[in-house]
Amino acid sequence: MGKLATKPHPNKTLYDTDFFEWTQEQARLLRERRWDDLDLENLIEEVKSVGGSNKREIESRLVALMAHLLKWKYQPGLRSSGWRGTISEQRFRIGLVIRDSPSLRGYPSDVLREQYLAARLRASKETGIDFTVFPEECPFTVEQVLDDDFLPKEPDLLDQS
Repeated sequence: MGKLATKPHPNKTLYDTDFFEWTQEQARLLRERRWDDLDLENLIEEVKSVGGSNKREIESRLVALMAHLLKWKYQPGLRSSGWRGTISEQRFRIGLVIRDSPSLRGYPSDVLREQYLAARLRASKETGIDFTVFPEECPFTVEQVLDDDFLPKEPDLLDQS
């Protein structure tokens, strides 16, 4: 099989032209302890980004989790095993990230409030319920959000008498 006819720009590095190959090359150089041959600038940025991806994963999963908790609370007639499964899966996956990066244990608490807005928007879009029906402040504590046994009850109905 021949190579592609296009040639990379002469000023581009392997990092720019074939990221996967670059990662394999950096791993090989590390194994061989060839410190002077490492692409330190890009290697440092990539290592930093791994931590950032763990934070983004927690944020994304919190949004999905809280949106489903809102759906569970505000649409009791539509509750399903699929919703329960999504709630359990998001909690499990957040737990895995924290297990692998224990220094992120407090991160869900740090970002719960800001991620709740995205969860409200998502729940509104997915349910058709007006955004303003959902409480402005998160109605769940971080402990409840992450508790495998917690499922919210439907909202209290105003006394009609």
